Amino acid sequence: MFLTITTTGTAERPATDLGFLLHKHPDKAQRFSTSYGTAHVLYPEATAERCTAALLLEVDPVALVRRGRGKGRGGAPDSALAQYVNDRPYAASSLLAVALSAVFSSALRGQCKARPELPERALPLWIEVPALPARGGAALVERLFAPLGWAVTAEPVALDEEFPRWGDSRYVRLVLEGELRLADALRHLYVLLPVLDDAKHYWVAPDEVDKLLRSGEGWLERHPEQRLITNRYLARRWSLTRSALERLELARLAEADDTEAEEIDNAIDDGVDDAIGEPAAEPLAEDDGEEGSGQRPVPLAVRRREAILDALRGTGAARVLDLGCGQGQLLGALLKETRFTEIVGVDVSMRALNEAARRLRLDRPGLDTGTVERQSSGRLKLTQGALTYTDSRLAGFDAAVLSEVIEHVDPPRLPALEHAVFGAARPKAVVVTTPNVEYNVRWETLPAGRMRHGDHRFEWTREEFRAWAEQAAQRHGYAVEFRPVGPEDPEVGPPTQLALFRMAAEGGDGTDSRSGDSTAITTKEAAA
Repeated sequence: MFLTITTTGTAERPATDLGFLLHKHPDKAQRFSTSYGTAHVLYPEATAERCTAALLLEVDPVALVRRGRGKGRGGAPDSALAQYVNDRPYAASSLLAVALSAVFSSALRGQCKARPELPERALPLWIEVPALPARGGAALVERLFAPLGWAVTAEPVALDEEFPRWGDSRYVRLVLEGELRLADALRHLYVLLPVLDDAKHYWVAPDEVDKLLRSGEGWLERHPEQRLITNRYLARRWSLTRSALERLELARLAEADDTEAEEIDNAIDDGVDDAIGEPAAEPLAEDDGEEGSGQRPVPLAVRRREAILDALRGTGAARVLDLGCGQGQLLGALLKETRFTEIVGVDVSMRALNEAARRLRLDRPGLDTGTVERQSSGRLKLTQGALTYTDSRLAGFDAAVLSEVIEHVDPPRLPALEHAVFGAARPKAVVVTTPNVEYNVRWETLPAGRMRHGDHRFEWTREEFRAWAEQAAQRHGYAVEFRPVGPEDPEVGPPTQLALFRMAAEGGDGTDSRSGDSTAITTKEAAA
């Protein structure tokens, strides 16, 4: 197997700096032992104007068979002769990728102790692989490398030049030209060489997910062929592919939100604010029970779900979005009512979606769509997404629920969430619940001045929530009414506050013509 890396330079920036980056001196020819043969590094040319480093991997077919017995292609040959006579010693594959990683490990990590500024410099690079298996043809080679900034030449290799009627083989001569950091170029090759070969010479274990994400950091999360790359690199092992895709999507969302992936995935609120101090149930109101009656108070989370379901029933909704669905408690309640014919749960946390799928006993996710999805009886689908970005998949629903969600959003991002839900998705009705911060003094276990959940960015008073909801309704053509959730304290109000938005009639005044229940306050009444 053979690969060359060429760069050009000037007297001020000599091309021989490539030797510093690769940690291999241009005046030497070096050899390194690998599990499957010997790797040689040499420089066919090394001047200030032009420098070429070559990696030659001599594969030992016997060692490949012995070490691969029972694993991969070497372990299940079509015949005894195929163990020794095949394309493994000659065509670029995962063997060459592993050699790249072993021989140029510091360059792959972007490290250069002698010249620490060099790894961050983009170089004019010319990379050639004379024989590259391409399962998918030259077109696939272009689709894989071009989005990474390479000018790609993939020339099919004829089966036999003397017999052109036989057509082309599955091999191409690959030439990549571009101005990139050397570390990025090597990581592209490390991942995509075995992807194009669509085979690995060793058993793919769970640690391969970490290797893929480490080498794909900064480019794989945005690559248009991400799914194909991930599936092939992980030898089509479904469980590993799913894990990698989930982590890649989380990395993409974290990058878009300018935050850490761990912070996004830990921002899980099930609608039960018990992370700091909210009890499982609210204190009993005077008419909720008598001393010694033995009645257990109804948990606030249960009352919250009941209030949401009651609001949804009043709208006549059949197709419902649960935005920020967490671990799926509300989804389970929605599934119990046949009136809801289509239910979509959306959350930014893949960990929460996996837990929801486990609790609801959903089928395993498919790998044929842009997000990881799970379906149950055709009524429920779970999908990952950030609620501060518009998403065409969420348009056209009868109703959307934001249950204990808005308080997890940084205040400067609230306008983006408002636009994504009310302006872009535009469901006919929206139900929003959020804690009433005034009620926090009634929780004996909640320290003064503390919020109910560690990830809450704010908690609103009734007046603050009403002001936000009425302004959002006015901006987007909705009417809004407010309902208490839980026992309503005469001094501090209910523990949870609920706003029900209904899309105003075309050409109407933006007010709600429905009377609602005795506790409802419409925008029109508030203005009066």
